Amino acid sequence: MIRILTIGDIVGAATVDALGAVLWKQRAALKADLVIANGENTTGIHGLGAKDAVRILDCGVDLITLGNHTYGMRDLYPLLDSRTNEIIRPLNYPPSAPGCGYVIRDVCGWRVLCMNVNGTSFMEPLASPFDTVERVLDREEGRYDVSILDLHAEATSEKYAVARYFDGKITAIFGTHTHVTTADEQVLPHGTGYITDLGMSGPDDGILGTKTEAVLTKMRDKMPAHFTVAEGTIVLRGALFTLDPSAKRCISVQRVIL
Repeated sequence: MIRILTIGDIVGAATVDALGAVLWKQRAALKADLVIANGENTTGIHGLGAKDAVRILDCGVDLITLGNHTYGMRDLYPLLDSRTNEIIRPLNYPPSAPGCGYVIRDVCGWRVLCMNVNGTSFMEPLASPFDTVERVLDREEGRYDVSILDLHAEATSEKYAVARYFDGKITAIFGTHTHVTTADEQVLPHGTGYITDLGMSGPDDGILGTKTEAVLTKMRDKMPAHFTVAEGTIVLRGALFTLDPSAKRCISVQRVIL
């Protein structure tokens, strides 16, 4: 069996500090063989800076996934090209964009294909996540034992459609981006472990990790506002997937709060 701990969107530098304080102990307690965290909102909400990326990896995260704010911090670009085993960006950006959208990691002697893709409903008009992911599966056929996908998307319907389409073809699929944990963790009929959204790892005293006043200024008053990271108690949310590589299926999905 392989146990993969996935951590929802990290918001703010203080959350990285909190992660560093507990992750090594928690991954041992959960017997996690691989830890994947979405880091696209870590640095000032709209991106991931190079220093914060290194800090997240030092906390005990094995692989960072990203999303629609992938290119918000230019100092990350060199790391996207030089540390592709540890940081991946959505597959469906053009090939000319820095970085790579997937990696095959060795985990307990098994080959784990880790992928990241953006949704396109209510988001950037990138290439189809269906076609893009399918091309990778075809290209890497025979080179991996199990697979996992970070589906960074706005619409829950799109996430569920992707999961149903790849049920039995991808071993585990978890959603990120909305910052709200969903209660639909499950193993789909053909063996794919799934949860629509892991939720946010960040300060709860705000709106999706952002200071409340700025969000209200924009949404209620329709005035420009500068979004900054909220303060308050930090909660680290995610899910633990248990995979059976020999059967190429997920055994269980469990929501976790670290």
